[in-house]
Amino acid sequence: MRHFITTADLTRESALGLFRLAADLKQGWKAGKRTVPLAARTLALIFEKPSLRTRVTFEVGIVQLGGRAVYLQGSEIGLGTRESVPDVARNLSRWVDGIAARVHAHATVETMARVATIPVINALSDFEHPCQALADFFTLWERGVDFTRTTVAWIGDGNNVCHSVILLGAMLGAKVRVACPPGFEPDPAVQAEVSRLGPSLLVTEDPREAATGADVLYTDVWISMGQEAERERRLEAFGRYQVNETIVGFARPNALVMHCLPAHRGEEVTDAVLDGPQSIVLDQAENRLHAQKAVILQLLGGGADDA
Repeated sequence: MRHFITTADLTRESALGLFRLAADLKQGWKAGKRTVPLAARTLALIFEKPSLRTRVTFEVGIVQLGGRAVYLQGSEIGLGTRESVPDVARNLSRWVDGIAARVHAHATVETMARVATIPVINALSDFEHPCQALADFFTLWERGVDFTRTTVAWIGDGNNVCHSVILLGAMLGAKVRVACPPGFEPDPAVQAEVSRLGPSLLVTEDPREAATGADVLYTDVWISMGQEAERERRLEAFGRYQVNETIVGFARPNALVMHCLPAHRGEEVTDAVLDGPQSIVLDQAENRLHAQKAVILQLLGGGADDA
C-alpha cells in the first residue's frame, strides 16, 4: 500500500495486519513503551474542513511515533486557487515525508496521490472516510468480534462514512444492511462493490428491517458540513431514521451502537443511546489515534518492523 485514499486500497489481510499493528502500538503506549520509529519524519496535514478527532489524532499520532506535523488550512495555502492541487503535492513532496488531507472533493486526494512522490492519506473526502472505518472495525476486532458472524446495520444517510464502513465490513466478511430514505442511498458503484465483496447487502427504506437482529447499529449526522442549506429538507426526510431505544430494541440484546462523531444529539441519535451501555463511540474515537498511527507507520516507516 503506497497511499491510503480509499477502503479499496486494503485487502482483508492487510486490514487485519493494520489491526494487529494498531493493537501493538496501543498496548505499547499504554504500557509506557516510548519508541520513536519515525524520528525526524514530518507529516503535512491539509485541512479544508475543520475537525476535532481527525486533527488531534493525526497530530498526536505522528508525535507519538517520534515525528512532527505541519498543519495547513486549505485557505491558507490556497489549495486549488492560489496554487493547483498538483503543484501543492509536488512542492510538499520535496519537504515532508507524507500528506494527510481532509478535503471537500475526493478528486483532490486522488490527484495528490497521483502526483506526489510521498504517501498520501485520505483524512476525509466527500466520497470516503477510510481512516474512520479502519478505526471502527479495529474497535470491533479488539473486542473479539467475528466479522463472518456479524451483521452491521447502517441507519441514516448513505454518505462518505457509510461508503467506507460498508465496504470494509463486506471486505472483512460481515453482512451489511443500510436503511436510508429514498434518494439518500449509498453510491450505486459502492453498492455494487459491497455486493461483490460480501456475503450479503440489504438496502432498505425501513430502519426496523435493517436493525432487526443486527449485531452493530451505526449512524452519522443527517446534515454534514456544507449541507446546512438542506437542513429542513433533510430533517423531514430522516425523521424516522433516528437511532433511539425503540430501534435498538430490534437489534440483538447486546448489539453495539456506533457513531463517528460529532453527534447531533436528538436528531440522528438520542442521548440515552449515545451515552448508554451499548455505545462504543468513545472507543471508536480513541482508536482513531491508534489505527491512524498504524497507517502512518505502514506508509512512512515500512510497517511493524519499525514498531
